[in-house]
Amino acid sequence: MAHKVHPKIFRIGTTETWDPRWFSLSRYRKYLREDLKIREILEKEVERGIIERVEIERLGNKINLIIRTAKPGVLIGKGGQGAEALANKIAKVIKGKEIKIDVEEIRNASTSAVLLASQIAADLERRVPYKSAVKRAIRRVLERKQVKGIKVKVKGRLDGAEIARDETFKYGKMPLQTIRADIDYGESRAYCSYGVVGVKVWLYKGEKI
Repeated sequence: MAHKVHPKIFRIGTTETWDPRWFSLSRYRKYLREDLKIREILEKEVERGIIERVEIERLGNKINLIIRTAKPGVLIGKGGQGAEALANKIAKVIKGKEIKIDVEEIRNASTSAVLLASQIAADLERRVPYKSAVKRAIRRVLERKQVKGIKVKVKGRLDGAEIARDETFKYGKMPLQTIRADIDYGESRAYCSYGVVGVKVWLYKGEKI
């Protein structure tokens, strides 16, 4: 029987660290619930396929959100109005906290597994054949020298077939068992008229020392 684990969790404490940058023994449950509420708000308010990762820092009554995105202009808006409106919506739910949003730009979305999975899922929702959507994404990734290997897995009623199945596409190296390997992992879902299709993407970017 296969033993499957999230590539990032597998490397926590060695080459990877947690996205939340806080720890509290007495208020751990409360802070965790607030983090989940913040992520739910961002998922509802921000268009899918824009945010790659959200890091949460806490200092007293202040919460600093570091959002990594390939489209910072969409989040920030004109004169920073978009980020302010988003911070105010979060502050209404997380009462008594000062919310600050910092936006970091990702120069190339093709080197992000999360954004790549979202792009493939969006293509599937537009009824693009799954093989064409996956191979187009792989071609974009292979143009980047920093990516040494890619693995894409799609699962569900592919192209509307009556029987669900999964199919895997792999190019280059993918040493998932090596802890020092820099593996970027992302997943997304395509909500099609014939059902839900899951998309998983692994990117190998070399080794971390």
